[in-house]
Amino acid sequence: MKKVILLLLLVSSQIVSANSKITETEKLTATCKVWGFLKYYHPKVANGDFNWDQQLLEILPKIDKAKTKEEFSLVLENWIDTLGEVKAIAPIVVSKDTDYFDKNFDLSWISKNKNFSKRLSKKLKFIEENRFQGTLFYIEGKEHVGNVALKNESYKNPDFKDQNSKLRLLFMYWNLIEYFFPDKYQMDQKWDTTLEKTIPLVIKSENADAFYGAMKKLVSKLDDSHVEFFIYPTTASTTKIKRYFPADGKIIEEKLVVTEILGDSLAQAYDIKIGDVITKINDKTIKELILENKDMICASNEASYLDKLVKIILLSNSDTVKVEFLKDGQYSTKTMTWFNYHDSHRNEFKKGAQKKKEKFKLLENNIGYVNMGVLKDRNIPDMIETLKATKAIVFDMRNYPNGTYQEIGRFINPQEKEFAIYTRPDLSYPGKFVWSGGTSIGFENKDHYKGKVIVLLNEKSVSQSEWTAMCFQTTGNTTIIGSQTAGADGNVSEFDFEGFHTLFSGIGVFYPDRRETQRIGIVPDIEVKPTIKGIQEGRDEVLDRALLFVESGK
Repeated sequence: MKKVILLLLLVSSQIVSANSKITETEKLTATCKVWGFLKYYHPKVANGDFNWDQQLLEILPKIDKAKTKEEFSLVLENWIDTLGEVKAIAPIVVSKDTDYFDKNFDLSWISKNKNFSKRLSKKLKFIEENRFQGTLFYIEGKEHVGNVALKNESYKNPDFKDQNSKLRLLFMYWNLIEYFFPDKYQMDQKWDTTLEKTIPLVIKSENADAFYGAMKKLVSKLDDSHVEFFIYPTTASTTKIKRYFPADGKIIEEKLVVTEILGDSLAQAYDIKIGDVITKINDKTIKELILENKDMICASNEASYLDKLVKIILLSNSDTVKVEFLKDGQYSTKTMTWFNYHDSHRNEFKKGAQKKKEKFKLLENNIGYVNMGVLKDRNIPDMIETLKATKAIVFDMRNYPNGTYQEIGRFINPQEKEFAIYTRPDLSYPGKFVWSGGTSIGFENKDHYKGKVIVLLNEKSVSQSEWTAMCFQTTGNTTIIGSQTAGADGNVSEFDFEGFHTLFSGIGVFYPDRRETQRIGIVPDIEVKPTIKGIQEGRDEVLDRALLFVESGK
Protein backbone atom coordinates (compact mmCIF):
# COMPACT_ATOMS: atom_id res chain seq x y z
CA MET A 1 0.00 0.00 0.00
CA LYS A 2 2.83 2.37 0.91
CA LYS A 3 4.50 1.59 -2.43
CA VAL A 4 1.28 2.45 -4.28
CA ILE A 5 0.93 5.76 -2.42
CA LEU A 6 4.59 6.58 -3.07
CA LEU A 7 4.14 5.78 -6.77
CA LEU A 8 1.04 7.97 -6.98
CA LEU A 9 2.86 10.85 -5.29
CA LEU A 10 5.77 10.44 -7.70
CA VAL A 11 3.51 10.44 -10.75
CA SER A 12 1.56 13.41 -9.39
CA SER A 13 4.80 15.27 -8.78
CA GLN A 14 5.98 14.59 -12.31
CA ILE A 15 2.68 15.82 -13.77
CA VAL A 16 2.85 19.04 -11.75
CA SER A 17 6.47 19.50 -12.80
CA ALA A 18 5.60 18.94 -16.46
CA ASN A 19 2.68 21.37 -16.28
CA SER A 20 4.94 23.94 -14.66
CA LYS A 21 7.60 23.87 -17.36
CA ILE A 22 7.96 26.86 -19.66
CA THR A 23 9.62 27.01 -23.08
CA GLU A 24 12.23 29.52 -24.16
CA THR A 25 9.87 31.14 -26.67
CA GLU A 26 7.13 31.43 -24.06
CA LYS A 27 9.53 33.13 -21.64
CA LEU A 28 10.91 35.54 -24.20
CA THR A 29 7.49 36.41 -25.64
CA ALA A 30 6.16 37.26 -22.20
CA THR A 31 9.33 39.14 -21.26
CA CYS A 32 9.04 41.24 -24.41
CA LYS A 33 5.49 42.20 -23.50
CA VAL A 34 6.31 42.99 -19.86
CA TRP A 35 9.41 45.00 -20.84
CA GLY A 36 7.41 47.05 -23.33
CA PHE A 37 4.51 47.55 -20.94
CA LEU A 38 6.79 48.82 -18.18
CA LYS A 39 8.60 51.05 -20.69
CA TYR A 40 5.43 53.02 -21.41
CA TYR A 41 3.43 52.53 -18.19
CA HIS A 42 5.70 52.33 -15.13
CA PRO A 43 6.02 55.88 -13.71
CA LYS A 44 9.78 55.69 -13.22
CA VAL A 45 10.62 53.79 -16.40
CA ALA A 46 8.38 55.91 -18.63
CA ASN A 47 9.97 58.98 -17.04
CA GLY A 48 13.45 57.84 -18.10
CA ASP A 49 14.83 57.08 -14.63
CA PHE A 50 16.43 53.84 -15.85
CA ASN A 51 18.58 52.75 -18.76
CA TRP A 52 15.82 50.48 -20.00
CA ASP A 53 17.87 48.71 -22.66
CA GLN A 54 20.49 47.83 -20.07
CA GLN A 55 17.80 46.61 -17.71
CA LEU A 56 16.63 44.18 -20.39
CA LEU A 57 20.16 42.92 -21.05
CA GLU A 58 20.61 42.29 -17.32
CA ILE A 59 17.28 40.52 -16.79
CA LEU A 60 17.49 38.18 -19.81
CA PRO A 61 20.19 35.89 -18.30
CA LYS A 62 17.97 35.49 -15.22
CA ILE A 63 15.00 34.73 -17.46
CA ASP A 64 17.10 32.12 -19.25
CA LYS A 65 17.84 30.30 -15.98
CA ALA A 66 14.18 30.10 -14.95
CA LYS A 67 12.95 26.58 -15.73
CA THR A 68 9.39 26.72 -14.42
CA LYS A 69 6.50 29.16 -14.62
CA GLU A 70 6.89 29.88 -10.93
CA GLU A 71 10.58 30.71 -11.26
CA PHE A 72 9.88 32.84 -14.32
CA SER A 73 7.15 34.85 -12.60
CA LEU A 74 9.35 35.36 -9.55
CA VAL A 75 12.15 36.80 -11.69
CA LEU A 76 9.73 39.34 -13.18
CA GLU A 77 8.15 40.15 -9.83
CA ASN A 78 11.51 40.82 -8.22
CA TRP A 79 12.57 42.92 -11.21
CA ILE A 80 9.47 45.10 -10.93
CA ASP A 81 10.10 45.55 -7.19
CA THR A 82 13.62 46.87 -7.87
CA LEU A 83 12.13 49.69 -9.96
CA GLY A 84 10.70 51.31 -6.86
CA GLU A 85 7.28 51.86 -5.41
CA VAL A 86 4.42 52.74 -7.72
CA LYS A 87 2.23 55.13 -5.80
CA ALA A 88 -1.51 54.80 -5.94
CA ILE A 89 -3.02 57.86 -7.55
CA ALA A 90 -6.56 59.11 -7.79
CA PRO A 91 -8.56 57.40 -10.53
CA ILE A 92 -7.53 58.83 -13.87
CA VAL A 93 -10.49 60.78 -15.19
CA VAL A 94 -11.14 60.65 -18.91
CA SER A 95 -12.65 63.76 -20.44
CA LYS A 96 -16.27 63.48 -21.55
CA ASP A 97 -15.13 64.65 -24.97
CA THR A 98 -12.72 61.72 -25.37
CA ASP A 99 -14.05 59.16 -27.84
CA TYR A 100 -11.87 56.07 -27.71
CA PHE A 101 -11.18 53.80 -30.66
CA ASP A 102 -10.42 50.56 -28.84
CA LYS A 103 -9.93 47.96 -31.58
CA ASN A 104 -6.16 48.08 -31.09
CA PHE A 105 -6.13 48.05 -27.31
CA ASP A 106 -5.60 44.77 -25.51
CA LEU A 107 -3.89 44.34 -22.17
CA SER A 108 -5.86 41.20 -21.36
CA TRP A 109 -2.60 39.20 -21.44
CA ILE A 110 -1.79 40.69 -18.03
CA SER A 111 -4.44 38.51 -16.40
CA LYS A 112 -4.74 35.74 -18.99
CA ASN A 113 -1.11 34.69 -19.46
CA LYS A 114 -0.93 31.12 -18.18
CA ASN A 115 2.72 31.59 -17.26
CA PHE A 116 2.08 34.49 -14.87
CA SER A 117 1.52 34.07 -11.16
CA LYS A 118 -1.46 35.88 -9.67
CA ARG A 119 0.96 38.19 -7.84
CA LEU A 120 2.65 39.18 -11.08
CA SER A 121 -0.65 39.85 -12.85
CA LYS A 122 -1.80 41.91 -9.90
CA LYS A 123 1.39 44.03 -9.96
CA LEU A 124 1.03 44.71 -13.67
CA LYS A 125 -2.65 45.60 -13.36
CA PHE A 126 -1.86 48.01 -10.53
CA ILE A 127 0.73 49.72 -12.74
CA GLU A 128 -1.84 50.10 -15.53
CA GLU A 129 -4.30 51.72 -13.14
CA ASN A 130 -1.60 54.04 -11.77
CA ARG A 131 0.29 54.58 -15.01
CA PHE A 132 2.66 57.40 -15.87
CA GLN A 133 0.87 60.62 -16.83
CA GLY A 134 3.73 62.88 -17.90
CA THR A 135 5.72 63.28 -21.10
CA LEU A 136 6.89 59.85 -22.22
CA PHE A 137 10.69 59.50 -22.33
CA TYR A 138 10.84 57.17 -25.34
CA ILE A 139 7.99 58.38 -27.58
CA GLU A 140 6.78 61.75 -28.75
CA GLY A 141 3.78 62.78 -30.81
CA LYS A 142 4.25 64.89 -33.90
CA GLU A 143 2.57 68.27 -33.64
CA HIS A 144 -0.63 68.85 -35.64
CA VAL A 145 -0.38 65.40 -37.22
CA GLY A 146 -0.80 62.87 -34.43
CA ASN A 147 1.60 60.10 -35.37
CA VAL A 148 4.67 59.23 -33.30
CA ALA A 149 8.44 59.48 -33.37
CA LEU A 150 11.09 57.74 -31.29
CA LYS A 151 13.36 59.56 -28.87
CA ASN A 152 16.10 58.46 -26.47
CA GLU A 153 16.36 55.10 -28.23
CA SER A 154 19.49 53.28 -29.38
CA TYR A 155 19.68 53.29 -33.17
CA LYS A 156 22.83 51.14 -33.28
CA ASN A 157 23.11 47.74 -34.91
CA PRO A 158 22.94 44.89 -32.41
CA ASP A 159 25.87 42.60 -31.80
CA PHE A 160 24.89 39.84 -34.24
CA LYS A 161 26.76 37.26 -32.15
CA ASP A 162 24.93 38.23 -28.97
CA GLN A 163 21.44 36.76 -28.62
CA ASN A 164 20.27 39.30 -26.06
CA SER A 165 21.55 42.26 -28.07
CA LYS A 166 19.47 41.08 -31.04
CA LEU A 167 16.41 40.48 -28.86
CA ARG A 168 16.65 44.05 -27.57
CA LEU A 169 16.10 45.50 -31.04
CA LEU A 170 13.33 43.01 -31.81
CA PHE A 171 11.56 43.81 -28.53
CA MET A 172 11.86 47.56 -29.10
CA TYR A 173 10.33 47.39 -32.59
CA TRP A 174 7.62 44.89 -31.63
CA ASN A 175 6.40 47.13 -28.79
CA LEU A 176 6.51 50.21 -31.00
CA ILE A 177 3.95 48.51 -33.25
CA GLU A 178 2.05 47.00 -30.31
CA TYR A 179 1.28 50.40 -28.80
CA PHE A 180 1.46 52.95 -31.62
CA PHE A 181 0.53 51.37 -34.96
CA PRO A 182 -3.06 52.49 -35.71
CA ASP A 183 -3.96 49.52 -37.89
CA LYS A 184 -2.65 46.66 -35.76
CA TYR A 185 -6.17 45.23 -35.42
CA GLN A 186 -6.34 44.66 -39.19
CA MET A 187 -3.32 42.37 -39.50
CA ASP A 188 -4.05 38.95 -40.97
CA GLN A 189 -1.75 37.31 -38.41
CA LYS A 190 -2.01 38.30 -34.77
CA TRP A 191 0.93 40.44 -33.70
CA ASP A 192 1.54 38.13 -30.72
CA THR A 193 1.86 35.18 -33.10
CA THR A 194 4.31 37.11 -35.25
CA LEU A 195 6.50 37.72 -32.19
CA GLU A 196 6.41 34.03 -31.25
CA LYS A 197 7.48 33.03 -34.76
CA THR A 198 10.20 35.67 -35.05
CA ILE A 199 12.01 35.05 -31.76
CA PRO A 200 13.53 31.70 -32.87
CA LEU A 201 14.61 33.24 -36.20
CA VAL A 202 16.35 36.12 -34.45
CA ILE A 203 18.08 33.79 -32.02
CA LYS A 204 19.35 31.58 -34.87
CA SER A 205 20.58 34.52 -36.96
CA GLU A 206 24.37 34.75 -36.84
CA ASN A 207 25.03 37.74 -39.08
CA ALA A 208 23.44 40.92 -40.37
CA ASP A 209 21.88 39.25 -43.41
CA ALA A 210 20.08 36.61 -41.35
CA PHE A 211 19.04 39.03 -38.59
CA TYR A 212 17.61 41.68 -40.89
CA GLY A 213 16.04 38.95 -43.01
CA ALA A 214 14.13 37.86 -39.90
CA MET A 215 13.20 41.47 -39.12
CA LYS A 216 11.97 42.00 -42.68
CA LYS A 217 9.68 38.97 -42.35
CA LEU A 218 8.38 40.42 -39.09
CA VAL A 219 7.67 43.79 -40.69
CA SER A 220 5.89 42.19 -43.66
CA LYS A 221 3.16 41.04 -41.27
CA LEU A 222 1.97 44.62 -40.71
CA ASP A 223 -0.10 44.32 -43.92
CA ASP A 224 0.38 48.01 -44.65
CA SER A 225 1.33 49.31 -48.10
CA HIS A 226 3.09 52.30 -46.53
CA VAL A 227 5.62 49.94 -44.98
CA GLU A 228 9.09 49.59 -46.46
CA PHE A 229 12.17 48.03 -44.88
CA PHE A 230 15.40 49.29 -46.42
CA ILE A 231 18.56 47.54 -45.25
CA TYR A 232 21.60 49.75 -45.66
CA PRO A 233 24.30 48.19 -47.88
CA THR A 234 26.96 48.79 -45.22
CA THR A 235 24.99 46.57 -42.85
CA ALA A 236 25.01 43.51 -45.09
CA SER A 237 27.86 41.06 -44.75
CA THR A 238 28.34 41.18 -48.55
CA THR A 239 27.63 44.12 -50.82
CA LYS A 240 25.21 43.00 -53.52
CA ILE A 241 25.20 44.50 -56.98
CA LYS A 242 21.90 45.68 -58.44
CA ARG A 243 21.00 45.05 -62.06
CA TYR A 244 17.71 46.06 -63.69
CA PHE A 245 15.46 44.93 -66.53
CA PRO A 246 15.17 47.83 -69.04
CA ALA A 247 11.39 48.07 -68.79
CA ASP A 248 8.55 48.23 -66.27
CA GLY A 249 5.61 45.88 -66.12
CA LYS A 250 2.37 44.78 -64.52
CA ILE A 251 1.35 41.35 -63.26
CA ILE A 252 -1.85 40.14 -64.93
CA GLU A 253 -3.14 36.57 -64.76
CA GLU A 254 0.13 35.40 -63.16
CA LYS A 255 2.15 36.79 -66.06
CA LEU A 256 4.32 39.89 -66.22
CA VAL A 257 3.35 42.25 -69.04
CA VAL A 258 5.72 44.98 -70.21
CA THR A 259 3.98 48.36 -69.84
CA GLU A 260 6.81 50.88 -70.28
CA ILE A 261 10.25 50.90 -71.87
CA LEU A 262 12.85 52.45 -69.53
CA GLY A 263 15.96 52.02 -71.65
CA ASP A 264 15.34 52.25 -75.39
CA SER A 265 18.66 50.91 -76.67
CA LEU A 266 18.76 47.92 -74.30
CA ALA A 267 15.13 47.05 -75.05
CA GLN A 268 15.80 47.24 -78.78
CA ALA A 269 18.86 44.99 -78.43
CA TYR A 270 16.65 42.23 -77.01
CA ASP A 271 13.58 43.10 -79.11
CA ILE A 272 11.48 43.97 -76.05
CA LYS A 273 8.27 45.91 -76.70
CA ILE A 274 5.29 47.14 -74.71
CA GLY A 275 2.81 44.26 -74.38
CA ASP A 276 5.45 41.53 -74.31
CA VAL A 277 4.54 38.76 -71.86
CA ILE A 278 7.13 37.36 -69.43
CA THR A 279 6.36 33.95 -67.96
CA LYS A 280 9.61 33.00 -66.17
CA ILE A 281 12.67 34.67 -64.70
CA ASN A 282 15.67 32.42 -64.01
CA ASP A 283 13.46 29.34 -64.51
CA LYS A 284 10.90 30.45 -61.91
CA THR A 285 7.36 31.10 -63.07
CA ILE A 286 5.69 34.37 -62.13
CA LYS A 287 3.29 32.34 -59.98
CA GLU A 288 6.23 30.83 -58.09
CA LEU A 289 7.75 34.28 -57.58
CA ILE A 290 4.41 35.57 -56.27
CA LEU A 291 4.31 32.83 -53.62
CA GLU A 292 8.05 33.01 -52.83
CA ASN A 293 8.06 36.69 -51.86
CA LYS A 294 4.95 36.79 -49.66
CA ASP A 295 6.99 36.99 -46.45
CA MET A 296 9.34 39.69 -47.72
CA ILE A 297 6.98 42.40 -49.01
CA CYS A 298 4.53 44.32 -46.87
CA ALA A 299 1.29 45.35 -48.57
CA SER A 300 -2.26 46.11 -47.50
CA ASN A 301 -3.85 43.97 -50.18
CA GLU A 302 -3.05 41.67 -53.11
CA ALA A 303 -3.21 44.45 -55.73
CA SER A 304 -0.58 46.49 -53.90
CA TYR A 305 1.53 43.39 -53.26
CA LEU A 306 1.70 42.52 -56.94
CA ASP A 307 2.62 46.10 -57.79
CA LYS A 308 5.49 46.06 -55.26
CA LEU A 309 6.57 42.62 -56.41
CA VAL A 310 7.26 43.83 -59.96
CA LYS A 311 10.14 45.98 -58.69
CA ILE A 312 11.61 42.97 -56.87
CA ILE A 313 11.51 40.49 -59.72
CA LEU A 314 12.81 42.99 -62.28
CA LEU A 315 15.89 43.49 -60.09
CA SER A 316 18.80 41.05 -60.03
CA ASN A 317 22.02 40.56 -58.11
CA SER A 318 23.57 39.03 -61.21
CA ASP A 319 24.54 40.57 -64.54
CA THR A 320 23.08 37.64 -66.50
CA VAL A 321 19.39 36.73 -66.25
CA LYS A 322 17.30 34.15 -68.11
CA VAL A 323 13.91 35.51 -69.16
CA GLU A 324 11.16 33.41 -70.75
CA PHE A 325 8.70 35.19 -73.06
CA LEU A 326 5.35 34.08 -74.48
CA LYS A 327 4.45 35.43 -77.93
CA ASP A 328 1.85 34.14 -80.36
CA GLY A 329 1.50 30.95 -78.30
CA GLN A 330 5.23 30.22 -78.46
CA TYR A 331 7.67 30.26 -75.54
CA SER A 332 11.22 31.53 -76.02
CA THR A 333 14.03 32.11 -73.53
CA LYS A 334 16.52 34.96 -73.77
CA THR A 335 19.70 35.08 -71.73
CA MET A 336 19.92 38.80 -71.05
CA THR A 337 22.52 41.10 -69.59
CA TRP A 338 20.93 43.50 -67.13
CA PHE A 339 22.67 46.75 -66.23
CA ASN A 340 22.88 49.30 -63.42
CA TYR A 341 20.07 51.78 -62.83
CA HIS A 342 21.52 54.55 -64.97
CA ASP A 343 22.00 52.35 -68.04
CA SER A 344 18.78 50.35 -67.70
CA HIS A 345 16.70 53.51 -67.03
CA ARG A 346 18.52 55.62 -69.60
CA ASN A 347 15.30 57.25 -70.80
CA GLU A 348 15.18 59.16 -67.51
CA PHE A 349 18.55 60.73 -68.25
CA LYS A 350 18.41 61.04 -72.04
CA LYS A 351 16.94 64.31 -73.27
CA GLY A 352 13.82 63.79 -75.35
CA ALA A 353 13.59 60.05 -74.65
CA GLN A 354 10.56 60.45 -72.39
CA LYS A 355 7.34 61.81 -73.74
CA LYS A 356 6.32 64.91 -71.83
CA LYS A 357 3.14 64.32 -69.86
CA GLU A 358 0.41 66.91 -70.29
CA LYS A 359 -0.85 68.38 -67.04
CA PHE A 360 -4.36 68.84 -68.41
CA LYS A 361 -6.10 68.87 -71.77
CA LEU A 362 -9.43 69.03 -73.54
CA LEU A 363 -10.49 65.72 -75.04
CA GLU A 364 -13.08 65.12 -77.71
CA ASN A 365 -16.77 65.66 -76.90
CA ASN A 366 -15.99 68.47 -74.45
CA ILE A 367 -14.43 66.25 -71.78
CA GLY A 368 -11.53 67.49 -69.64
CA TYR A 369 -8.58 65.38 -68.53
CA VAL A 370 -6.20 66.15 -65.63
CA ASN A 371 -3.03 64.19 -64.84
CA MET A 372 -2.85 64.61 -61.07
CA GLY A 373 0.69 63.19 -60.95
CA VAL A 374 2.17 66.19 -62.78
CA LEU A 375 -0.33 68.97 -62.06
CA LYS A 376 1.07 71.60 -59.64
CA ASP A 377 -0.68 74.33 -57.65
CA ARG A 378 0.53 76.98 -60.10
CA ASN A 379 -1.21 75.14 -62.96
CA ILE A 380 -4.66 75.06 -61.33
CA PRO A 381 -5.95 78.51 -62.41
CA ASP A 382 -5.21 77.71 -66.08
CA MET A 383 -6.70 74.25 -65.67
CA ILE A 384 -9.93 75.65 -64.24
CA GLU A 385 -10.20 78.30 -66.93
CA THR A 386 -9.68 75.72 -69.69
CA LEU A 387 -12.00 73.01 -68.34
CA LYS A 388 -14.71 74.84 -66.38
CA ALA A 389 -17.24 74.63 -69.23
CA THR A 390 -16.74 70.92 -69.95
CA LYS A 391 -19.45 68.33 -69.35
CA ALA A 392 -17.05 66.15 -67.37
CA ILE A 393 -13.51 66.22 -65.99
CA VAL A 394 -11.49 63.03 -65.61
CA PHE A 395 -8.98 63.33 -62.76
CA ASP A 396 -6.36 60.64 -63.31
CA MET A 397 -4.95 59.63 -59.92
CA ARG A 398 -3.25 56.40 -60.94
CA ASN A 399 -0.18 58.19 -59.59
CA TYR A 400 0.81 60.41 -56.65
CA PRO A 401 -0.67 63.96 -56.59
CA ASN A 402 1.30 67.07 -55.66
CA GLY A 403 -0.86 68.35 -52.81
CA THR A 404 -3.35 70.04 -55.14
CA TYR A 405 -6.50 68.77 -53.45
CA GLN A 406 -7.56 72.03 -51.80
CA GLU A 407 -8.03 74.38 -54.76
CA ILE A 408 -9.51 71.64 -56.93
CA GLY A 409 -11.78 70.55 -54.06
CA ARG A 410 -13.05 74.13 -53.71
CA PHE A 411 -13.65 74.30 -57.46
CA ILE A 412 -15.73 71.11 -57.74
CA ASN A 413 -17.68 71.32 -54.44
CA PRO A 414 -20.87 73.37 -54.02
CA GLN A 415 -20.45 73.69 -50.26
CA GLU A 416 -18.20 72.80 -47.35
CA LYS A 417 -18.22 69.14 -46.46
CA GLU A 418 -16.15 66.87 -44.20
CA PHE A 419 -14.47 64.04 -46.08
CA ALA A 420 -12.13 62.30 -43.60
CA ILE A 421 -11.78 61.68 -39.87
CA TYR A 422 -8.87 60.14 -37.98
CA THR A 423 -7.71 58.02 -35.07
CA ARG A 424 -4.55 59.09 -33.27
CA PRO A 425 -2.59 57.48 -30.42
CA ASP A 426 -3.37 58.58 -26.87
CA LEU A 427 0.07 58.99 -25.30
CA SER A 428 -1.46 59.19 -21.83
CA TYR A 429 -2.77 55.64 -22.26
CA PRO A 430 -0.39 53.82 -24.65
CA GLY A 431 -2.15 51.37 -26.91
CA LYS A 432 -5.38 53.34 -26.94
CA PHE A 433 -6.37 55.54 -29.86
CA VAL A 434 -8.88 58.38 -29.93
CA TRP A 435 -11.18 59.65 -32.62
CA SER A 436 -10.01 63.14 -33.51
CA GLY A 437 -11.09 66.00 -35.74
CA GLY A 438 -11.69 65.60 -39.43
CA THR A 439 -10.84 67.48 -42.60
CA SER A 440 -13.35 69.43 -44.67
CA ILE A 441 -13.26 70.88 -48.15
CA GLY A 442 -15.24 73.51 -50.04
CA PHE A 443 -17.38 76.54 -49.24
CA GLU A 444 -20.75 77.94 -50.33
CA ASN A 445 -19.87 78.20 -53.99
CA LYS A 446 -22.57 78.92 -56.54
CA ASP A 447 -19.95 78.96 -59.27
CA HIS A 448 -18.73 75.44 -58.57
CA TYR A 449 -18.10 73.02 -61.42
CA LYS A 450 -21.42 71.64 -62.73
CA GLY A 451 -20.20 68.72 -64.86
CA LYS A 452 -19.46 65.13 -63.93
CA VAL A 453 -16.35 64.42 -61.85
CA ILE A 454 -14.55 61.17 -62.72
CA VAL A 455 -11.60 59.85 -60.69
CA LEU A 456 -9.36 57.10 -62.06
CA LEU A 457 -7.64 54.90 -59.48
CA ASN A 458 -5.61 51.68 -59.31
CA GLU A 459 -3.03 49.93 -57.13
CA LYS A 460 -0.56 52.78 -57.64
CA SER A 461 -3.01 55.14 -55.93
CA VAL A 462 -1.64 55.29 -52.40
CA SER A 463 -1.86 57.61 -49.40
CA GLN A 464 -2.35 61.13 -50.76
CA SER A 465 -4.01 59.71 -53.88
CA GLU A 466 -6.57 57.88 -51.76
CA TRP A 467 -7.09 60.83 -49.43
CA THR A 468 -7.55 63.20 -52.39
CA ALA A 469 -10.08 60.81 -53.92
CA MET A 470 -12.03 60.93 -50.65
CA CYS A 471 -11.97 64.72 -50.90
CA PHE A 472 -13.32 64.67 -54.47
CA GLN A 473 -16.08 62.22 -53.52
CA THR A 474 -17.84 64.94 -51.53
CA THR A 475 -19.26 66.61 -54.66
CA GLY A 476 -22.20 64.23 -54.84
CA ASN A 477 -21.46 63.91 -58.54
CA THR A 478 -18.22 61.92 -58.45
CA THR A 479 -17.69 58.48 -59.95
CA ILE A 480 -14.64 56.36 -59.10
CA ILE A 481 -13.48 54.17 -62.00
CA GLY A 482 -10.63 51.66 -61.92
CA SER A 483 -9.50 49.01 -59.47
CA GLN A 484 -8.51 48.50 -55.84
CA THR A 485 -6.13 51.11 -54.46
CA ALA A 486 -3.10 50.47 -52.25
CA GLY A 487 -5.11 50.70 -49.02
CA ALA A 488 -2.64 52.84 -47.07
CA ASP A 489 -4.15 56.23 -46.36
CA GLY A 490 -2.84 59.10 -44.25
CA ASN A 491 0.66 60.07 -43.15
CA VAL A 492 3.61 57.89 -42.14
CA SER A 493 5.83 57.42 -39.11
CA GLU A 494 9.48 56.96 -40.15
CA PHE A 495 12.34 55.38 -38.21
CA ASP A 496 15.98 55.54 -39.23
CA PHE A 497 18.32 53.02 -37.59
CA GLU A 498 21.99 52.37 -38.22
CA GLY A 499 21.23 49.21 -40.19
CA PHE A 500 17.81 49.89 -41.68
CA HIS A 501 15.16 52.47 -42.43
CA THR A 502 11.46 51.70 -42.06
CA LEU A 503 8.07 53.40 -41.91
CA PHE A 504 4.39 52.62 -41.38
CA SER A 505 1.00 54.34 -41.50
CA GLY A 506 0.93 56.86 -38.67
CA ILE A 507 -2.77 57.55 -38.13
CA GLY A 508 -6.03 55.82 -38.92
CA VAL A 509 -8.03 57.36 -41.78
CA PHE A 510 -11.78 56.86 -42.11
CA TYR A 511 -14.75 58.34 -43.91
CA PRO A 512 -16.89 60.63 -41.70
CA ASP A 513 -19.32 57.73 -41.13
CA ARG A 514 -16.31 55.74 -39.79
CA ARG A 515 -15.98 53.42 -42.77
CA GLU A 516 -12.42 52.10 -43.00
CA THR A 517 -9.99 52.92 -45.79
CA GLN A 518 -6.89 51.04 -44.56
CA ARG A 519 -6.34 47.80 -46.52
CA ILE A 520 -9.68 48.28 -48.33
CA GLY A 521 -8.65 51.41 -50.20
CA ILE A 522 -11.09 53.54 -52.18
CA VAL A 523 -13.73 51.24 -53.63
CA PRO A 524 -14.46 51.96 -57.31
CA ASP A 525 -18.03 52.56 -58.45
CA ILE A 526 -17.10 50.94 -61.75
CA GLU A 527 -14.33 48.32 -61.63
CA VAL A 528 -12.04 48.13 -64.64
CA LYS A 529 -8.67 46.39 -64.87
CA PRO A 530 -6.22 46.51 -67.77
CA THR A 531 -5.97 43.33 -69.83
CA ILE A 532 -2.97 41.86 -71.64
CA LYS A 533 -4.78 42.36 -74.95
CA GLY A 534 -5.54 45.98 -74.14
CA ILE A 535 -1.92 46.74 -73.27
CA GLN A 536 -0.71 45.05 -76.46
CA GLU A 537 -3.14 47.16 -78.48
CA GLY A 538 -1.94 50.34 -76.78
CA ARG A 539 -5.29 51.12 -75.21
CA ASP A 540 -5.96 52.73 -71.83
CA GLU A 541 -8.99 50.62 -70.92
CA VAL A 542 -9.67 52.48 -67.68
CA LEU A 543 -9.78 55.87 -69.40
CA ASP A 544 -11.83 54.38 -72.23
CA ARG A 545 -14.40 53.14 -69.71
CA ALA A 546 -14.53 56.59 -68.11
CA LEU A 547 -15.25 58.24 -71.45
CA LEU A 548 -17.98 55.69 -72.14
CA PHE A 549 -19.53 56.46 -68.75
CA VAL A 550 -19.54 60.21 -69.46
CA GLU A 551 -21.49 59.63 -72.68
CA SER A 552 -23.82 56.86 -71.56
CA GLY A 553 -24.18 57.42 -67.82
CA LYS A 554 -23.55 53.70 -67.37
